[in-house]
Amino acid sequence: MHAFFAHRIPHWKALWPGILTAITIAMAATFVAEHQGGPQLLYALFFGMAFNFAAQGEKVKAGIEFTARQVLRFGVALLGVRITVDQITSIGSTSITMVIGGVFMTILFGVSIGRILKRPAVEGVLTGGAVAICGASAALAISAVLPKNEENQRFTLFTVVGVTALSTVAMIAYPSIAKFLELSPSASAVFIGGTIHDVAQVVAAGYLISPEVGDTATFVKLLRVAMLLPVVVILSLLFRSQGGGQGSKPPLLPMFLVGFAALIVINSLGWIPKPVVDGMSGLSRWCLVVAIAALGVKTSFQQLAALGWRPVLMLVIDTVFLACLILGGLMLQH
Repeated sequence: MHAFFAHRIPHWKALWPGILTAITIAMAATFVAEHQGGPQLLYALFFGMAFNFAAQGEKVKAGIEFTARQVLRFGVALLGVRITVDQITSIGSTSITMVIGGVFMTILFGVSIGRILKRPAVEGVLTGGAVAICGASAALAISAVLPKNEENQRFTLFTVVGVTALSTVAMIAYPSIAKFLELSPSASAVFIGGTIHDVAQVVAAGYLISPEVGDTATFVKLLRVAMLLPVVVILSLLFRSQGGGQGSKPPLLPMFLVGFAALIVINSLGWIPKPVVDGMSGLSRWCLVVAIAALGVKTSFQQLAALGWRPVLMLVIDTVFLACLILGGLMLQH
């Protein structure tokens, strides 16, 4: 027993400086977001990038790596506590089919656009998945099962920046589009929840129309969040079989996905009290903010700028495609 702790304690001592660095950056980002407004994750990323000079420091490097990988996975696993089967089934079979179809079609479309623009398949998957599922959170979850290399990591951060910006634009524009097209409350909810990238922006846009639309749009959005599980499992299997020289292979079934699925089941059974659900949901968000701060520390502005204009175009086209797809489906229903 003594030998076990003697082996473990130095390891944790080596991690703490980097972990505390990421937490401090995340706290600063949270303070600015709460007092000045704006996207918390984006602030965390940019603040982290401002400390890129410290990324290779011997004291913080190990902790930053741990936070960017393990804390990220823990935060994604906790996302499952926000979802129940009852919430998903309450939106109706037609809407469920439309939203699930939209997720997979947008990912496939993203890969196709990436191929047309001569970008690696990984980048098409990341942009398509982030747009299709839940924005920055999806980008981070998908990146956790992709082959590990510097190029993929940089593109993940670029995707977080781009999808967060587009989500903010959609939050402002999509309620106006719903009103202009004279969509019914239920159709507006499916449009808002089925197309806007981030959960917070879906809630804000839905309630701009009405409380009824806000509630239903949130459930539609949670269905898209639930799609993280099958999508990431499929991608994990695909990139494991195609790993080759693209970097280290991801695990067959990552434990954070097992935790994600288990929390959906447990929460669906009503075994988790609402205050605990709220607390775990907040902890999930906080873990993602800390992880993105750590990822920011590992990346410089020059590295992001070097990616060029094609990734921006990929994200914009994917976003327009998903919006048109859901709107087209709603029009066909009526």
